[in-house]
Amino acid sequence: MEAYEQIISVLALTMGASWASGINLYATLAVLGLSAQAGGVELPPDLQVLESPMVIGAALLMYAVEFVADKIPGVDSAWDSLHTFIRIPAGAMLAAGAVGEVGPIMEVAAAILGGGMATATHATKAGSRAVINTSPEPFSNWTASVGEDIAVVGGLWTALHNPVWFLIFLAVFYFINGVAAAKNLVSN
Repeated sequence: MEAYEQIISVLALTMGASWASGINLYATLAVLGLSAQAGGVELPPDLQVLESPMVIGAALLMYAVEFVADKIPGVDSAWDSLHTFIRIPAGAMLAAGAVGEVGPIMEVAAAILGGGMATATHATKAGSRAVINTSPEPFSNWTASVGEDIAVVGGLWTALHNPVWFLIFLAVFYFINGVAAAKNLVSN
């Protein structure tokens, strides 16, 4: 039973970190680092660098920059475009680091899955923001941005403390996303 729980925990951390990095990489790094530093979670050896006060400080600084950039229509889309080249590789690296010392084959497999997960969430975020930016008022943009931050913090907390529930929520998220994508293909 303990081996099963360990596998579920590693899977939730792997998928949770890569999922969240596709939405807000800097919040992801800060939440993981602060959670580990506070003693709430023990990160795998390859992710323990996130506990460093210097890494946490850099992540919080960049989170503050993103927090502001995310509230300005147009700027947020430019920020998301640039971060296509940052969030996706970071999601792959976090996933590879989350599986721990299990060998290069598992690390590469985790990186591939993590990069795919980060790509999917990043594409969903960037695409929805492009649509939201067509609204003339700024409140929908602010609401989306704050909602994304809450989702990242809440999702990571759930992945770290209730991994089974996180994996269920993640499956539902991707199912709904898949249904919406299929409807778009059929309607076009």
